[in-house]
Amino acid sequence: MKKIATMQDISCVGKCSLTVAMPVISAMGIEAAVLPTAVLSTHTMFSGFTFHDLTDEIEPIMEHWKKENFRFDALYTGYLGSQRQLDIARKLFSDFGTDAVKIVDPCMADNGKLYTGFTPAFAKEMFRLCGCADIICPNLTEASFLLDIPYVTEYDEAYIRDVLKQLCAGGAKTAILTGVSFEKGKIGAYGYHRDTDTYFSYFNEEETEHFHGTGDIWASTLCGAIVNGHTCEEASAIACDFVKECIHVTLQEENHNTYGVNFEQAIPYLLERMQ
Repeated sequence: MKKIATMQDISCVGKCSLTVAMPVISAMGIEAAVLPTAVLSTHTMFSGFTFHDLTDEIEPIMEHWKKENFRFDALYTGYLGSQRQLDIARKLFSDFGTDAVKIVDPCMADNGKLYTGFTPAFAKEMFRLCGCADIICPNLTEASFLLDIPYVTEYDEAYIRDVLKQLCAGGAKTAILTGVSFEKGKIGAYGYHRDTDTYFSYFNEEETEHFHGTGDIWASTLCGAIVNGHTCEEASAIACDFVKECIHVTLQEENHNTYGVNFEQAIPYLLERMQ
């Protein structure tokens, strides 16, 4: 059975990070091993959430894994909350990444702003981690902070291609920008392979609402699809379609939650789409 080790936090309510990654990866027929970085009562959209840092627990877990000679098919990092956690993520890649696909979702910003607690200096260090990865999947805001360039809301294909090349210049083999849109009502992902100097993209119809946590669903689905043998191009399309379906089924529910999507109800679609 294939295995993915993922390093990110646990939001007890909120449908993001590990509470998304574990069920999505598991549903795709892959064992999900976890390195929890923190436990939060809810995700950060809610006010007054509790937070318990687990940084001191991560390296002992990794040392035990090494003693047990565990091997993984992919290593996937999500939300990392400190410089020390970035350093540990690089160690994770170094210690376990010889035969594993290394995927970084640099969760730190959206809608033109860094998340609370993050700084441009942190973004610079996150770019160093991205340089150790095979695949990175930032959104447009995260890409702007990784590269220290202005965030723009109006752009063309030439701009996106240039940003992707700059991202891969940091060391990543493949960069995929999420949330890309060239026309109203269409949204998707645009990627670049550094080794072959080739681009790929996938777009579908944009749903009427956006929800917290869909980036985590997208990255988890991408990771699972790649480990199951799909190309980056195929995996990106599967991730886009699954996120769209998650939003679609959520909007069908009267008085649906606004803090996350009903991804659980869309799992059957994912399994069918994987075929």
